[in-house]
Amino acid sequence: MAEETDCLFCKIAEGQVPSTKVYEDDTVYAFKDINPMSEVHVLVIPKKHYPNAAAVAAADPQLLAHIVETAQKIADDQCDGAYHLLFNTGAAAGQTVFHCHAHVLGGRPDPAKLAGALA
Repeated sequence: MAEETDCLFCKIAEGQVPSTKVYEDDTVYAFKDINPMSEVHVLVIPKKHYPNAAAVAAADPQLLAHIVETAQKIADDQCDGAYHLLFNTGAAAGQTVFHCHAHVLGGRPDPAKLAGALA
């Protein structure tokens, strides 16, 4: 379903690059972040390539809502429903992979990693 051939997250969603899957359905894929900023750090991505959350919202608002619903399911399962939901949009905001992804952050944060990420 993904369409960008050089996109890391498209390759993860297609199973070409290994990941630790947390959730998957027909439209989204969720996996553990390889550099977690807190006890729970899961990325939720649409299987179809969109560069950022604004592009998803413009093209398919129901898909964006589904990403948020999936984040809640993961938080319910892994951190008693309490979590931060973060979308980085643009390099200046810290986006390093230009495929829409929601960071689901729950549990105890790693203060050193968070301070560096938000600086």
